[in-house]
Amino acid sequence: MISAPAKLEQIVSEVKVIFSAYLEKFSLRKTPERYAILEEIYRRTDHFVAEALYIHMKNQNYRVSRATVYNTLELLVSCDLITKHQFGKNLAQYEKSYGFKQHDHLICVECAEVLEFCDPRIQQIKSMMGDILEFEIIHHSLNLFGKCLKTDCEHRIKTN
Repeated sequence: MISAPAKLEQIVSEVKVIFSAYLEKFSLRKTPERYAILEEIYRRTDHFVAEALYIHMKNQNYRVSRATVYNTLELLVSCDLITKHQFGKNLAQYEKSYGFKQHDHLICVECAEVLEFCDPRIQQIKSMMGDILEFEIIHHSLNLFGKCLKTDCEHRIKTN
């Protein structure tokens, strides 16, 4: 069995190869900054906003501009290495997508926390509905919005 750190290194290596092929295909430059952004994303474990990624990288002394971060994110979305979500509030959030299982989201409308869940019944529903309606489902997105009931919810702390 591969250890978690070894699996992460394997995934990072694979996404670099995929990204390199994408950049070559469209005659785009293979800059160290683009690869640093890709690697930083794949070492994260959370959903993130572009500005937070930029600030984190600046704090880690990476030499990247805000424009490079935003432009690289769009390239990574285009080559399916990250997924862009609009969970409301006109703020895009991103997450890595290569090498990770399909999942769905619960989003707190008060504190904006995003929780992931996976339920095999959703796959069964997709398959059944595709068969019944003669429809090839390529991918899906299920986002459930509500209010988290945790006592440590940031919104609850601020309003109490």
